[in-house]
Amino acid sequence: MNTLILIPLLGILLLYLGLYKQANWLLPVAIAGLLGAIGLTVITWNCPNKSTFSGMLRFDHFAVVFSCLSIFITMLLLLLSKTYFEKISSHVAEYYALMLFALTGMIMMVSYHNLTMLFIGIETTSVSLYILTGIRKKDYLSNEAALKYFLMGAFATGILLMGIAFIYGATGTFDLEMLHNYVVDNQGAYGMLFYVGLLLLIVALCFKVGVAPFHFWTPDVYEGAPSLITGFMSTVVKIAGFATFLRLFTIVFAPLWQFWSPVLFVVIVVTLLIGNITALYQKTFKRMLAYSSISHAGYLLLAILALGEHSDRAILLYGVAYSLASLIAFAVLIKVKEQFGNDSFDSFNGLAKNNPYVAFSLTVAMLSFAGIPLTAGFMGKFLLFNTALEKYQVWIVVLAVLNAAIGIYYYFKVIVAMYFRLSASNVRLMLPLNYKWVIAICLLLTFALGVYPSCLLGLL
Repeated sequence: MNTLILIPLLGILLLYLGLYKQANWLLPVAIAGLLGAIGLTVITWNCPNKSTFSGMLRFDHFAVVFSCLSIFITMLLLLLSKTYFEKISSHVAEYYALMLFALTGMIMMVSYHNLTMLFIGIETTSVSLYILTGIRKKDYLSNEAALKYFLMGAFATGILLMGIAFIYGATGTFDLEMLHNYVVDNQGAYGMLFYVGLLLLIVALCFKVGVAPFHFWTPDVYEGAPSLITGFMSTVVKIAGFATFLRLFTIVFAPLWQFWSPVLFVVIVVTLLIGNITALYQKTFKRMLAYSSISHAGYLLLAILALGEHSDRAILLYGVAYSLASLIAFAVLIKVKEQFGNDSFDSFNGLAKNNPYVAFSLTVAMLSFAGIPLTAGFMGKFLLFNTALEKYQVWIVVLAVLNAAIGIYYYFKVIVAMYFRLSASNVRLMLPLNYKWVIAICLLLTFALGVYPSCLLGLL
């Protein structure tokens, strides 16, 4: 509760600092405020199932862990933002404030206990992201991405509201616990209205997490948005989306697994194939990351398809591993684009000789994406596949493993360019100190979770 008050107030404070031209204070105040938000969130750990707003929000251990994770990754992204926003806009405070407002919505998304708060959380996040995507007003790609994201998001919102309305019409409640009781007490007698509402909720949530066939907005929006905002969308927003998905299905729809599992099965197969195969043909690093994010969303859906006691741990570990690798990738991407003016794979030629630290860091990120041992990505995939094997057919895991092998090919395109091709330029790629620190933190955590993942999984 206190966290939800602090973060939007922090965003308003940053707007006032921007209004009075106190740009030098924006980042320190934002970081200090987010550290305070983590502290306020952790305090609720010893008060499990603490409900607020008449039970509409519940800060249980699940909500605390995913809230802290979202805040922590946002802090790392803000550390990368030093000097980045100044180069693309004279109104820096708006970037910080909008990211914090989006973070507020995501904390509601991971802690909701009422479908009304689910809708409010998703819309708070989405509206902020629409603006952040198109905030470069003179950039046609940014404008196109924002318009496409807004239009597709508006349709998804309509579908979400229709699904919630149908569920309410069938059950007479928005509360997750009461919905769970309805599902348990009325087995086999739900009615068409309830089933249609459930399917509409699945469609809306699939759009929000960017899985096929609801993925068409993802590549263009990721490419057109500022790179740091793309990093924000592909890490914090994606983790919050899957936590939202998991919370709803674990509490309410688990008894209906036989009904909705074939739908998710088809979505996973289509997502893995489209995401990985399309990523093979991309010519730029950023667009490859966009299609890669679609495929990773398919892997994450495996934990929901095989809904069980280990699903939350699988999504947590895989989400953290994916986010750490994405932070490294987008940090390097930003500097490569600044240095060479584009993000084609040729821009990474000879990077190992140019800057060994950057090349090593990006190599670790690509290996983690690919699921190579000793990285957090390997443990994340192992736990996901193990969770899927416990409840679903073995061949869906075989399909996922084969798609992971396809992913190794396009991830290694970057590694080959860095280590086995000569650069056309002798200019050394320079990293600011804040970038070095963020990358170092991500590397340390990637290796730590690759060797000892239980230090994180024990929280749930």
